[in-house]
Amino acid sequence: MTDDPTIPPRRPLTLRDVSEASGVSEMTVSRVLRNRGDVSAGTRDKVLAVAKSLGYVPNKIAGALASSRVNLVAVVIPSMSNMIFPEVMTGIGEVLDDTDLQPVVGFTNYLPEKEENVLYEMLSWRPSGVIVAGLEHSEASRAMLKAAGIPVVEIMDVDGEAIDAVVGISHRRAGRHIAEAIIRQGYERIGFLGTKMALDYRARKRFEGFTEALAKHGLEVMDQEFYEGGSALAKGREMTANILARSPDLDFLYYSNDMIGAGGLIHCLETGIDVPGRLGLAGFNGVELLEGLPRRLATMDSERIEIGRAAARIIAARASGEITEGGQRVTMEPKLQYGDTLRRYKA
Repeated sequence: MTDDPTIPPRRPLTLRDVSEASGVSEMTVSRVLRNRGDVSAGTRDKVLAVAKSLGYVPNKIAGALASSRVNLVAVVIPSMSNMIFPEVMTGIGEVLDDTDLQPVVGFTNYLPEKEENVLYEMLSWRPSGVIVAGLEHSEASRAMLKAAGIPVVEIMDVDGEAIDAVVGISHRRAGRHIAEAIIRQGYERIGFLGTKMALDYRARKRFEGFTEALAKHGLEVMDQEFYEGGSALAKGREMTANILARSPDLDFLYYSNDMIGAGGLIHCLETGIDVPGRLGLAGFNGVELLEGLPRRLATMDSERIEIGRAAARIIAARASGEITEGGQRVTMEPKLQYGDTLRRYKA
């Protein structure tokens, strides 16, 4: 992939490229990559390091098919336990169902090294395209994606530099948007509840945008509560109890996702806290679960199904030759839903 998105991707890397860069024969490279044959440890380490730095992935399609691609689209996402990604897959499937392309899914659990392994295996089958969640990847993953010579669409986030095409929302802008809405409703003593954000880059960007908007109005997050692991109602209830016990004067709680926000709302209803008069609440993602709660949690719809559809359309159009250039950029606009927990002043 070149820096100029109007230039078609370069050809996929071959054994010869690794051979020339490492200074050993193609046969030796082949033995190392297949983990066969008598090759010294020093040569093996050298070849593997060069292959990784180049982003080389072996081609598992043998014989006459070796120069071909299969009608598969590699979809690399953190997990299916997070409620947002099944909806992304729904959007991808809706579009690809009308083509010869078939999605195959790999999971990273938000771990960069797991993403490297998933991409290595998937790219070795020479798919027709890749859809991968997020813009942050290890150097090895970026090298593989750039060297693959196929359409790559990074999804969910547009705040950063894309490898090729990108479809998503600006999480920083989303954070600013919800902060401004909270401020307009008169809340001032604000708490934040969410992941520890070490590897949840999108949550971190929302938090950065959120705190930036508060700072412009002379406000700051007064207390925070963090958790590790998957989102869950029980964690939301526990975290909400903890932060209110520690900071009872808070008048608004902003949750990094709807699942813990829903747990927080349940805690407030169980303990008789006046929502939204005494305490306002808001989450993020707009998951369908919220429709079954006694009160509707304020949230932002992150356009998950539309992101999946748009990404799949790009892959399908480029795989068919309908579109020959790369570098598409599609920015969705998340929609604020006030629900019953973010009071609105009447005009």
